[in-house]
Amino acid sequence: MLAVTEKFKQTDATAFAAAIALIGAGGIAGFLFFQYVVGLHPCPLCLQQRDAFYISVPLAVLLWLGGEYGASRKVLLAGFAVVALAMLWNTGLAAYHAGVEWKFWPGPSDCSGPLEGLGGPGGLLKQLQSVSVVRCDEAAWRFLGLSLAGWNVPLSFGLAVLAACGFHSIWQKPAA
Repeated sequence: MLAVTEKFKQTDATAFAAAIALIGAGGIAGFLFFQYVVGLHPCPLCLQQRDAFYISVPLAVLLWLGGEYGASRKVLLAGFAVVALAMLWNTGLAAYHAGVEWKFWPGPSDCSGPLEGLGGPGGLLKQLQSVSVVRCDEAAWRFLGLSLAGWNVPLSFGLAVLAACGFHSIWQKPAA
């Protein structure tokens, strides 16, 4: 009976890791879709919010594989803790960004476009005429009253909860 219980707990952790990986990959696909297909260029805060996904999704895939192939309990616990903390941090960053968009508090002063490759004489003037400043305090798109940063709050929090559940399912498993 104990072997069945251990396998069930391991399967729970694997399912949580799979859910984080798939939902997080959907989030990455979503923000890349809005950037490259819809044409909504990200501001500096938007780009910072992507970092948690770039860390958490590959780590969740590794946890998924590790759960299937018998990774150690400590490794799985550490992996789920990292994902949970990264996504909790991202929840706070997304809430801050949404608050900036709603003018609840001031945003960062670095919301400006890049100035790279000026290209010789007159290049700076040409670059300045074509640069598009993406502001952190203006929502480029809203759905049901929430901007993309606003939607990132429940998405990131949900992924943090899934990671915490994965951590809990491993924690409850008796140490070998």
